[in-house]
Amino acid sequence: MIKDYIKAPSAFPLTDEMPWTVIGNLCETISQLLESLNDDYVIKDGVAIHRTAVLGHNVTIKAPAIISENCFVGSNSYLRGGIFLAPGARVGISCEIKTSVLLEGSAVAHFNFVGDSLIGHDVNIEAGAILANHYNEREDDMVFVRIAGQRLSTGMHKFGSLVGDHCRIGANAVLSPGTILKPHTIVKRLELIEQDPM
Repeated sequence: MIKDYIKAPSAFPLTDEMPWTVIGNLCETISQLLESLNDDYVIKDGVAIHRTAVLGHNVTIKAPAIISENCFVGSNSYLRGGIFLAPGARVGISCEIKTSVLLEGSAVAHFNFVGDSLIGHDVNIEAGAILANHYNEREDDMVFVRIAGQRLSTGMHKFGSLVGDHCRIGANAVLSPGTILKPHTIVKRLELIEQDPM
């Protein structure tokens, strides 16, 4: 399924599992990948940062995490819960990224939240956008997705989005939990994507 949305090869080991399975196993996957990294990375307490990566002031990164070559993480950003930034990925200032993968060339601008999500190649997320990962307003907060007209349970209480390659997400847009975006999708500024309304 993932390969219908993310087509280019990646430094992150993509399989054709469901995206929520990848997210559910992300900490374990990153911990395994840490063991195979070379001396181009500075590794400390479960966090690997490539020597070419640039981090701003007051960045907090909690293990496990891999920040690959030529990545940028802006000041005051908070990365936690299992993070993989593929080569050239960029995170702007004052963002929170939780349990997520950003693939090659993708950029998250400033003041964003990305939760429990798999972001494809060359995705641009403008300032203030939210990729929500949890329904706090529903009595049953299990996250469902809709694929080809079918409603599928992720089996998870927290899952954000699968964003295909080359998508563009406008400023202050909100992607509700369980959002699946095909490659080249454009989400307008201030738009709400709610694919599983209740």
